[in-house]
Amino acid sequence: MSDNTQFSFGPATGVGSLPGGDAREAAKTATGSFEDFPFLPELPARGPGADMIGRTAGMLVELYARVEPSGWRIGDRPGRDTRRARSWLREDLDALEEFTQGYEGQLKVQAVGPWTLAAGLELKNGEAALSDLGACRDLAASLAEGLRLHLAEVRRRVPGAQVVLQLDEPSLTAVLRGQVRSASGYRTHRAVDRQLVEATLRDVAGVHDGGPVVVHSCAPDVPFALLRRAGAAAISFDFSLLTERDDEAIGEAVEGGTRLFAGVVPGTDGPLSDPAGSVMGVRTLWRRLGLHPGLLAQAVTITPACGLAGASPGYARQALAHCARAARSLADNPE
Repeated sequence: MSDNTQFSFGPATGVGSLPGGDAREAAKTATGSFEDFPFLPELPARGPGADMIGRTAGMLVELYARVEPSGWRIGDRPGRDTRRARSWLREDLDALEEFTQGYEGQLKVQAVGPWTLAAGLELKNGEAALSDLGACRDLAASLAEGLRLHLAEVRRRVPGAQVVLQLDEPSLTAVLRGQVRSASGYRTHRAVDRQLVEATLRDVAGVHDGGPVVVHSCAPDVPFALLRRAGAAAISFDFSLLTERDDEAIGEAVEGGTRLFAGVVPGTDGPLSDPAGSVMGVRTLWRRLGLHPGLLAQAVTITPACGLAGASPGYARQALAHCARAARSLADNPE
């Protein structure tokens, strides 16, 4: 990865997941909603292997996972679940390729980051991989190699794209605080050392050589400073979960050239305010931090608060279109 100040990002994009199971329909929506920053959609409603953990498990190199009643578990060889995950990813890439013919510009792809993967994948004994730091190391190395291959495949299919890699880390805060529950549910796995968390993230993000990496978490208390040190060019978060405790870290991020992917549009069905109303909180934050309004469009990309898998198809399309309009409102009227 390069110095994050070199990257300019599109004004709005999606987080990743969409409702339904039709890859072509999803690709059409994701590319049609954001002419300058489309994304590769994920469709978890198709079932195991299309879910967040299963999809990324299918990308692993020389590590395989299968579905057990308790969740995804690492196994010895690729089975039906791995094949299904890989088949759906190919289907999604086929659809994306169809709708990005001749496209030149930014394109975002998502995968689960190493720590959420370690919290969400079980070892053979049924405990999370997080319980064994050696297993975490092997998992991160396998993920890094899988992502390298995936990014190369995306670039081959959409040769004009500048690929942006998003690592989804919703469990990161729980990992840092020792809040991930054991298999029994009676205890929690011990907190992982912050320096190890940071170094592992840096190593995995480093596979996107020369390309920007976004880290996404829709959990409270996103560790902004740690993610910036790990090399994130942008941090994606649910704007409604920010508190004034985050102000200093956000101010430092903006001044350091880190892009904010502000999730301001609700991820589930509900009434949408006017586009200007959706970004009012961002403007208020800017004033509170004493930042220059002219920086807003350069520093903020507008997204939904989280993935849209739980929304109705109609609302999901509306929400993405709303993000694009809200970003325009922010650029046209930063005050």
